[in-house]
Formats: sequence, C-alpha cells, structure tokens
Amino acid sequence: MLIFASLCTGTYSCIASTAGPAANTQQKKPNNRPRIIDKILVEKSKRTMTLYRKGIATKTYKIALGGVPIGHKQEEGDKKTPEGVYQISFKNPVGIAGKTLLISYPNGEDTQRARAARKNPGGNICIHGLWPNLRHLGANHVKYDWTLGCIAVTDAEMEEIYAVTEIGTVIEIIP
Repeated sequence: MLIFASLCTGTYSCIASTAGPAANTQQKKPNNRPRIIDKILVEKSKRTMTLYRKGIATKTYKIALGGVPIGHKQEEGDKKTPEGVYQISFKNPVGIAGKTLLISYPNGEDTQRARAARKNPGGNICIHGLWPNLRHLGANHVKYDWTLGCIAVTDAEMEEIYAVTEIGTVIEIIP
C-alpha cells in the first residue's frame, strides 16, 4: 500500500510502504502546528497589532498604517486605515506584498456612510508584508505610515501571522 504525504492530515506521520498492513508502523508525532488565534486587535495610535487566543494576548507586532492614519476610512483613495470590527475574509498566499489577509472592509455601515456622501468606500484593505521596493527597510518600515490604508508588518512577521489566522477571525481596529 502506498500512502502519499500530500494527502495526509492530522497528527500522524505518513508511511510510504509497498508492504501489507503489518508493516505499517505509524508513529504519533508531537503537534507542532501553530495555535490558531481568534482575535486581532489593531491600536492605530500605538501602531501595534496584537493577536489573541481565548482572550489572552499571544504576540504584539509594530505596524505601519495608511499614509493618513488619523480617522476612519471614508472613501477610496483617502489613505486611511478603517476603524471598527471586521473579519478576515480571505487568505492570499501569494500577493504583491507576499502573504496577505483580506479584511472585510467595507461593512454595511461603511457602505451606507459612503453612499450617503456619494463616495466609493474603497476596499481591498489587508494585513500584508512589505512591498518589493520597501523590503530593504525591514523592521524600519514602521517609522513611516506608507500603505494605502492597509496594515503592514515585515515579511517574516506576516509568515507568523498568516500561519495562525483563519478566515473568519475577528479583527478590531481602534483609534
């Protein structure tokens, strides 16, 4: 019997064997999967993003925001990072800035507010790593608010965040 590792899930290793069931000696492996978080809190004034699991802060990151960080996003192109409660709505493993987590902005309230002002609320607000032309800055990227409204961390930090975040995770962005 041949078992392909790419088809395996769970905490057991896959054994590739052509022998019968008696030769199948699966060993239990320790669960090295990262612990999934259930909330992300972004504090714009502090330029921090904290990950939570079961109400306990697990890690805090320094972040860069949109180029006009004060205030709630009102319309496309205003370079503001939205404020409010959203969810992670999509995980993109290969974006221009590496791995990306799409935030469910605009929500219904954001859309209504923009329509009342006859404006487009914008969209595509993400947590992402560094743009290719900024990778040389590394952790120093946080000295500037340089995104178009997104939340930016280093590429290595984005790898960590992406691994522990699922679609549907709550993200709260406060002033």
